[in-house]
Amino acid sequence: MDDSEEIAPAVQSILDAARERGGGGDRVSVTPRSLPDAFDAAADAGRTPVVAEIKPTSPTADGERTDDPVDLAQQMVEGGAAALSVLTEPDHFGGSTATLERVREAVDVPVLRKDFILHENQLDVVEADVILLIVRFLEADGADDLGDLLTAARERGFQVLVETHTAAEVEKALDAGADIIGVNNRDLGELAVDLGTFEAVAPDVPEGVTLIAESGIQTADDVTRMRDAGADALLIGSAIMDHDAATDVEANTRRLTRANTDAVETTTTDT
Repeated sequence: MDDSEEIAPAVQSILDAARERGGGGDRVSVTPRSLPDAFDAAADAGRTPVVAEIKPTSPTADGERTDDPVDLAQQMVEGGAAALSVLTEPDHFGGSTATLERVREAVDVPVLRKDFILHENQLDVVEADVILLIVRFLEADGADDLGDLLTAARERGFQVLVETHTAAEVEKALDAGADIIGVNNRDLGELAVDLGTFEAVAPDVPEGVTLIAESGIQTADDVTRMRDAGADALLIGSAIMDHDAATDVEANTRRLTRANTDAVETTTTDT
């Protein structure tokens, strides 16, 4: 695949940097906190299951969030987040494995390592409960096979979120054995976001697979829309933690973890 013709320049730069990063030393072994169980617990407690993302900056953001990431993580958990996503990509997102280690030690919810893994040795960098594999990136020249990486990750104890964007990518994820699938509403080719992507692709994901809607979820109405379309959980970044230091992260998290539930309660009352 000639990914340079199919991926936006900003994303291509991320992919190029990922190719250059090496892996860790000793093989990682993880006893993970269950992501599906965390989603179920949130729903049972009357909250929308949300994976809240700690992302200091991004190629499309103005500025950088410099708060202590542990403080941010604790605010997200207090606001009802079922799990956290921590960027460890250093060149474009200001992330680090040290940040993930500190966050995971400070909270009791599952923590996703959000990075761009192309090779097995890149798994052996830091312990996390969940790692991310992106189907489109793993179709790039020189990347390891999705199925092989999925197996290698599970052998180390990781749960694996396999990110897709199209029905064809969902099929590849299922063929590889994925049991946690994310549908990214952002097109990596043009960086455009369309919540209709999840609605179109979700019916191709069978029962029994944990399904996460990613990107573009900004409002309570967006939360309801994605849940109605079949999302078991939502991965939310900028709507919770934008790059304005005045943003109330705990309040933003609470607003979105309660959004779908509040809509149901309002409908029930009106009825």
